Amino acid sequence: MKTTNRMMASASVAALLISLGGVAHAQTVPAGDGEARASAVEEIVVTGSRIRRDATTVGPLTTVGAEEIAQAAPTSVGEVLQSMPSVGVSLNSNGTQGTSYGVSSINLRYLGSAEGSGNRTLVLVDGHRWVNAVGGRSFRDFVDLNTIPLGMIDRVEVLKDGASAIYGADAIAGVVNIFTKKYVDGFEANVRAGITDRGDNENLSGYLNWGKRFDRGSVLVSASYSDTKEILTSDRALTVRALTPLTAAPPSPRGLYALPGLANNAYFGTGAGFASSANPITRLPGVTNIGSGASADNSFRTASLPADDYNPITQGLYSVGPSKRTGIFGRFTYELTENTTGRIEALYSHRTSSQVFRPPLLDVRGSNGIIIARDQAYNPFGTANGVPLANALAFSGNSLRIQRYAPEMGMLGSFQEVDTVRIAGGLEGRFELAGEWKWDMFASYSTNEAKFRSEGGVNYENVLRALGSPAVCAATAGCTPLNIFGVITPEMAAYIGNTSTDENGAKQYDFAANVSRELFQLPAGTMGFAAGYEYRKESAYDIPDAFASSESILLPPISGSAQSPTGGTPRTATRGSYDLHEVYAEVSAPLLRDLPGVYRLELDAAVRYSHYSTVGGKATSKLGLSYRPIEEVLFRGTYSQGFRAPSILELYQSSRGQNFPAVDPCNGGGAGKPGCAGVPTTYNQSQFNGGLIAGVTSGNKELEPETAETYSFGVVLTPSAIPRFSLTVDWFQIKVDDAIASQSATQVLAACANTLTFCNLVQRESTGEVSRLTQAVVNLSSIEVAGVDAVARYGISTDWGNFQGTLDVSYLDKYRTSVPQPDGSIVVDDRTGKSDLPRSTFPRWKGQASVRYTNGDFDAGWKTRYIGSTKDIPNNAVNGGTVKAIYYHDAQVGYTMPDIDTNFTLGMDNVFDQQPPASAANNPINFDIYTYDIRGRYLYFRVSTKF
Repeated sequence: MKTTNRMMASASVAALLISLGGVAHAQTVPAGDGEARASAVEEIVVTGSRIRRDATTVGPLTTVGAEEIAQAAPTSVGEVLQSMPSVGVSLNSNGTQGTSYGVSSINLRYLGSAEGSGNRTLVLVDGHRWVNAVGGRSFRDFVDLNTIPLGMIDRVEVLKDGASAIYGADAIAGVVNIFTKKYVDGFEANVRAGITDRGDNENLSGYLNWGKRFDRGSVLVSASYSDTKEILTSDRALTVRALTPLTAAPPSPRGLYALPGLANNAYFGTGAGFASSANPITRLPGVTNIGSGASADNSFRTASLPADDYNPITQGLYSVGPSKRTGIFGRFTYELTENTTGRIEALYSHRTSSQVFRPPLLDVRGSNGIIIARDQAYNPFGTANGVPLANALAFSGNSLRIQRYAPEMGMLGSFQEVDTVRIAGGLEGRFELAGEWKWDMFASYSTNEAKFRSEGGVNYENVLRALGSPAVCAATAGCTPLNIFGVITPEMAAYIGNTSTDENGAKQYDFAANVSRELFQLPAGTMGFAAGYEYRKESAYDIPDAFASSESILLPPISGSAQSPTGGTPRTATRGSYDLHEVYAEVSAPLLRDLPGVYRLELDAAVRYSHYSTVGGKATSKLGLSYRPIEEVLFRGTYSQGFRAPSILELYQSSRGQNFPAVDPCNGGGAGKPGCAGVPTTYNQSQFNGGLIAGVTSGNKELEPETAETYSFGVVLTPSAIPRFSLTVDWFQIKVDDAIASQSATQVLAACANTLTFCNLVQRESTGEVSRLTQAVVNLSSIEVAGVDAVARYGISTDWGNFQGTLDVSYLDKYRTSVPQPDGSIVVDDRTGKSDLPRSTFPRWKGQASVRYTNGDFDAGWKTRYIGSTKDIPNNAVNGGTVKAIYYHDAQVGYTMPDIDTNFTLGMDNVFDQQPPASAANNPINFDIYTYDIRGRYLYFRVSTKF
């Protein structure tokens, strides 16, 4: 079915593009006439307003033009946007872990669009919404920038200000509006090849555009391709081994299965209640206790010292996963009448990507390991071929509990195929009704569909049979006894292995209509007006395969096995949808001009009402004031209300299993805490499941919308005494209330222990172990973000050529969350300047400086990117507990041959081969993959031409 759908989508788009080409050929006229006609009607519409005006805006707006994009030589527009200092943690094509690799997102002001966070940055293409991403074991809440064809991009405008009143929900942090090319004459071709100086992460990408303009319209077609290879963790010193923070003594292997072990990456332990120094498993031939390695207090070392005979589990993982993208886009524009123009466009994009995580872990949640029958064929304690049980400590029963990695089964691997289809059309024109009105209508239908295959899984029901009673295994068809102490043969691996397949997708239907006009004349100018209506329907689904959704994954007790039924959590299908209706109105009023002390004073105002089928109605508004005391100085300020409706994922996600890192307040019996009654004083969660807590995540249909207030104030200086110089400084403050987030496992456990709140979400065994914890999304907290952006630009012309310099700096003054507690108190978490969790790095300072030199047909550029230091929250002594600041330097030279309209560019990113700073918060990959670049020095060559 999936293949058929993709073939049908490809055929439909191809047929449409071919038909457009035929229409263009039938009506071709000299291009000059078309150019004259197009220039007569072209007007500028600036992001942040629906009113047609000049390029001056009341909000902080950054424009990245086609020339700047070309100079960056990117493989996707996401690479250009993510280098901006005001952009926080974002998913990128070079992503490592998680299930969103191969995609690219944008996250303004650190307010979310990465994995596991709500989308508060709105992405538009030509002023219209784009369908959300899919991939991994779910759909996503953000736009995948890689689906937008790079060869079609004319410019990108980034509004770093709240804009819900103009564009609707999600525009809390700002808006990214990607404008595509209106026309192409002839062919445009671009080919880029790149590789690291270590010989990996090869990339080959490019696009081919063709367009033609004729008397009453134009046609444009763009095809694109990108193929990026992987980087292995074993090929970089920082990622070759997982780093382990130590606070006093080397860790015991008991419970810490996340650490690697032995020659075959196996970790053996006896379970709770046994001292590691007397662990009987260490008496087996060839096994060495990890505690044999010496470490100083508060030290930070690799977990896999050769002296310990331990190997890293990171061997074979990808630091950068491979991905391949192909796409085709087409647009046909036609002037239907003198006052009406129509267009239709179509896009098809296909992506494949993959990731490798670690060897499969043989472990049954909730019982501190797999219980092996005493008479199992390969149990050394119950047979003569191992150490006699008399040499070991006494057990409570006749079974031995084991955890180990199983590299003989291969690696846990995930493979994605994603198809994006978009069909859209629109009309625009003018009419007379008590003055001239401009109008436009637009409709689009988009789908994103993904197939996700996960290899290297473990069928725990078969594991139990293979390690249980020999009689049970012999009576089960296909059962092969498992040698968990030695080499796992291919026959054993085949019996206990599992491959699962999920399908997920998202669909979007969007219709919008807008009108605008100049209302009437004021003493200082003409008042502008715009109004409109939008209808949108969103739907999404996630369907696991039969095994993942069956009750058999719960591992019902098998005859002859003492194992309890706690192996996993079945995943049910997730489906959801919503629709909404919106209306808005906007005015721009010039209040004063050409007066003493007032060169210009203008007021902007907007209001929007949105009604969701899921959460009801919500009104938002925005006010903006711009003041020029003189022509060279502009002061501007805005106040805006924003909101974000819960996404389909947040509302409807079905329960699914997950391991949570957490600190259990009931360790040691909980010292009288009411929620710890009955927990043994000898209990410590670190003895179970590697210190991780098994549980499930789920959506919440009772969620309310997030609301936000945004303030900004800035100044723009363009002194005439310094030609080609400008300075912009903007302060911002955003507060999000009722922020939608998941309660951490630590928060749930603390609330239950201290106030008996959320105890229905916690299940404990008689040993005290937390065997299951439910984590649901709720309207949990408020988020406050504040900071300052500054951009300076200066250009100068000399006899030796032209120089253009840019300095872009962002200072994060505050990123703080406040979470109300059941007892009425509020826990404030200030994350400013910290790296506290994977994918959560909040440096106070970020910046980039660039210099561009041009002289005739020759050009060269140098760019320096800076990411400030942060505090490593686990407070490890590595680098003094600090994630160090880093500078990246990029260089580029180019030459244009005007006779053949061809440019050759040679570039080098990360000239000085800077490696990411180590961070204990990002174990086992050891650095923040969404903030720093693991590639090292990277070289590329690009050729672009027109003909």
